[in-house]
Amino acid sequence: MGEQRREVVAGAVVREGLLLVARRASPPELAGLWELPGGKAEPGEEPRAAVERELAEELAIVVVGGERVGPEVLIGERMVLRAYAAEWVSGEPVAIEHLEVAWIGSDALDDLPWVPSDRALIAALRELLRPRERA
Repeated sequence: MGEQRREVVAGAVVREGLLLVARRASPPELAGLWELPGGKAEPGEEPRAAVERELAEELAIVVVGGERVGPEVLIGERMVLRAYAAEWVSGEPVAIEHLEVAWIGSDALDDLPWVPSDRALIAALRELLRPRERA
């Protein structure tokens, strides 16, 4: 029934009520657009481990991968994007493979020019950033 889709993981890192986002440097058609940091999971790699590895490689931060966030998003016919909450542990993000990184609040979610696949996650990211009030 065809080949299995390659998993692309993204880490939704929230610290002090702000979401970590990264501005792509490549490929040319996506350069300058914003995304959740992440990348392709290696064959057989557990998705949360892939989030931890990708954010260490791309941003020099240590995170612990958590629960899925938002919908599965198809990227073409061969890839699927899955976002995961990621708990920040240590390190300050450095734009190693990106043009820049930023911490944004929920009010900025609609203002950023997102890569198309990540745009589908905005509602879930807004919910993730919502203050957790307990009555």
